[in-house]
Amino acid sequence: MAPPPPPPAAALTWELADGIAVVTFDLAGEPVNKISRAVKQDVLATFEALERDAAVQAVAFFSGKPENFIAGADIEEFVALTSAAEAERLSADGQDLLERVARFPKPVAVGIHGACLGGGLEFALACRYRVASDHPKTQLGLPEVQLGILPGASGCQRLPRLIGARAALDIILAGKVEPARKAFRLGIVDELVHPAILKDVTLAAARRMAGGWRPKRKRRGGLGGWLLDGNPLGRRLVFRAARKQVLEQTGGHYPAPLAALDAVEYGLKHGFQAGLKREAQLFGQLAVTDVSRKLVQIFFATTALKKDFGMANPAPPPPAPVDVRRLGVVGAGFMGSGIAGTAVAQAGVDVRMKDADLPRVAKGLAAAREILDDRLKRRRITRFEHARLVALLSGGDGYAGFGRAELVIEAVFEDLTVKQQVLKEVEGATRDTAVFASNTSTIPIARIAEAANRPERVIGMHFFSPVARMPLLEVIPSERTAPGVIGTAVAFGRRMGKTAIVVKDSPGFWINRILTPYMNEAGHLLSAGVAIDDIDHLMVGFGFPVGPITLLDEVGMDVAEKVAGVMYEAFGERFTPSPAFAGMVKAGRLGRKAGKGFYTYVRGKKGGVDQAVYELIGVQPNGGPRPAEIIQRLVLVMLNEAARAVGEGVVRTPRDGDIGAIFGFGFPPFRGGPLRHADDLGAARIAGELERLAERYGARFAPCEVLQEQARANRKFYP
Repeated sequence: MAPPPPPPAAALTWELADGIAVVTFDLAGEPVNKISRAVKQDVLATFEALERDAAVQAVAFFSGKPENFIAGADIEEFVALTSAAEAERLSADGQDLLERVARFPKPVAVGIHGACLGGGLEFALACRYRVASDHPKTQLGLPEVQLGILPGASGCQRLPRLIGARAALDIILAGKVEPARKAFRLGIVDELVHPAILKDVTLAAARRMAGGWRPKRKRRGGLGGWLLDGNPLGRRLVFRAARKQVLEQTGGHYPAPLAALDAVEYGLKHGFQAGLKREAQLFGQLAVTDVSRKLVQIFFATTALKKDFGMANPAPPPPAPVDVRRLGVVGAGFMGSGIAGTAVAQAGVDVRMKDADLPRVAKGLAAAREILDDRLKRRRITRFEHARLVALLSGGDGYAGFGRAELVIEAVFEDLTVKQQVLKEVEGATRDTAVFASNTSTIPIARIAEAANRPERVIGMHFFSPVARMPLLEVIPSERTAPGVIGTAVAFGRRMGKTAIVVKDSPGFWINRILTPYMNEAGHLLSAGVAIDDIDHLMVGFGFPVGPITLLDEVGMDVAEKVAGVMYEAFGERFTPSPAFAGMVKAGRLGRKAGKGFYTYVRGKKGGVDQAVYELIGVQPNGGPRPAEIIQRLVLVMLNEAARAVGEGVVRTPRDGDIGAIFGFGFPPFRGGPLRHADDLGAARIAGELERLAERYGARFAPCEVLQEQARANRKFYP
């Protein structure tokens, strides 16, 4: 008996094959499958039809999207929620839907290929059997805490019961997304297969279950797992340790991980149904918090950026963007090797490195390979993939091999003359169509391009250190850079796993422009007698991942001094370098890389404050200003410069500025970025406080015209 035809634009369709209903989820007009209210009704209607049809003995469920299973819930519907009660109802409705799937009288096997996230994984967990493809695009996870909420459709209840509390908390509390291989090892999926046989294996599992076979799952973790997951005392230790870790990592600024921990613990203690009710209540409370709203705004901003190539129109005049398959990297130092290793690991391109002598090239190749070694160690790639990727790395002390490169990235010393010389050499060794990108952090691209024969093919690609971990890329076109070259740089940056923002060709670009006053002010506070660790602790308390002094040690004082000099030359008095930092480079206190800076370092591990630094500064800690003023001075000087830079068009939109600050140096995401935070405080309040600070400490605090105009007109950066 054939199933009735689906209603128009139905997300779910099915056909019968030897007693197995093959259900396909393919949301029309959308690049990915997501769960909305309409989809929920479609799922209910489909499962009701499957239950009524006596010919259906089991169900095999697949996605109709080529690279996506289910990406999660429809975030647009989530944003429209206006009350905690409304959000709680949404969560409860999702739980009811998946309970219907879990209690379905006919066994359901699901074949997973591509992203299986959030509500998608919760749906899969409600099915009886899960088969996943071993393709790199098949990723499973519950990333809800990254939106300031928790898995609210039974994820906090089903996952711990499937793989144990410890493994489940590791995924839920960090919002982790795991590759299919890891999910298989954890027991989230039952079989791991090649994509070519995913459908066949899933259908076979459905047929076995239709014949009465029930999958048996082993408890993972052995005796140790039982001791911690299998009894109340062990679980109490697990939850206590998890709560301590969450507070250490979030500083208490993010309520979602703690609420998720509560939902898991409550459900395991009081039972599945009580756990569902608690999960829905907590979801409702979290959904309307300011933190969640800010994190959702960041999600939408980063999603929009993925479609934005920084060009004025979608079809730029020639030269068009090119697909980079071969990359040249000039400079095999810390940044060059990081760029090379990340390009191979993420984009899978051929990389040829060049430096002045072979020992430096060898050292750079080894450092680049360490990125691949780390991926192998963490089981992100197999031994065979590792061997294939390592073979893509090569290098030499000349430009042999650069002739076929579509893109060459220069990562040499931050000196205009040196960079111009490299540009001339690269132009002589590459095709006329090759793009030359400078990894400069401060020098205007137009100045570098003065030495170019093909200035329209010169651009800036400013990576952040360490390249393998830092997610931001600043793409800097000069006025003469061709639109297609911008598209090439942005597209390749994304292939390297970076969030790319296009910024104006101005000294310091965006990140160093707003970060330099912040760092300088930390120096002024040191000169006023504030202790090094007090400054850092206060800013970590504000929400930064590290304080400004620790950040200086991480960046390197030699780099920071170079940046400060360029910025002072460009902008004058308000960027006057703090005298507190003057002796650090001369004393060899460059930071972590030198083994000594403001803090001590033993075998690369950070220790306490090195008290000898205070002698270099010339001031011993005496308390200095009160904590509230320390935070105010550091934050407001940054917000003031950010507003000024926006007024000059350094970033194209406030969105780009906020995403840049969050991903570039860790501006607290729960505050939404410096420009959203400025909107929250209000221009009138900021301008008034800056005026008071300027009276006490000088013109560097004078409010910029942008803030003054906003205060007069009662306007904001965001509508």
